[in-house]
Amino acid sequence: MLTWARQQQSYITDLTLSHLYLSVVPILVSLAISIPVGALIHRSRRWKAVVLSVSGILYTVPSLAIFVILPQVIGTQILDRVNVVIALVVYSTSILIRTVVDGLDSVPAETEQAAVAIGYRPLARMLLVQLPVAVPVIAAGLRVAVVTNVSIASIASLIGVEQLGQLFTQGAQQLYLDPVVVGVVLSLALAAVLDLVVLALGRLLTPWRPPSRVRHA
Repeated sequence: MLTWARQQQSYITDLTLSHLYLSVVPILVSLAISIPVGALIHRSRRWKAVVLSVSGILYTVPSLAIFVILPQVIGTQILDRVNVVIALVVYSTSILIRTVVDGLDSVPAETEQAAVAIGYRPLARMLLVQLPVAVPVIAAGLRVAVVTNVSIASIASLIGVEQLGQLFTQGAQQLYLDPVVVGVVLSLALAAVLDLVVLALGRLLTPWRPPSRVRHA
């Protein structure tokens, strides 16, 4: 396996970078959508119910179906990775809108009242008080979304979009185990690294939180 990986190093590197792109870019777009939408609907029971229901339904749509349908809807080529990015934005947004709403709902009432008493206007209160306090909850959902993206992106190999999933299809077609093992290991490693990055960012953005303590038996 190691010999094969060394021989295919350039190819594997390209696939890994492509997979990284497909995993991260949709998350950034989804955050840009989910934070303002979540902030707008978290006070409204009606809109919250509607938006969360729609996002829940979208999350249940099979990813391969979206990959195939999108080119016909937006006029792109079937092999264009824009289709994969848009599909992953849909899935990530479905997760993150609910996470943002849950995070904002978790902000203690007394914290909001203190911000009002200080004189913060609604926008300043949202940006300087509510969102920072909601970061731990949002970061937890973001970790789920990132790992989910790494997994779903692999399916795009079935429509010819290059990323680590190509190693799975290559191994299956050639009845050769090495590409499959390398693909699995790199996918797990990529998911673990991105998860640690999100975890570190969450801690960086919440310096007021006490560090977690490991309990000894």
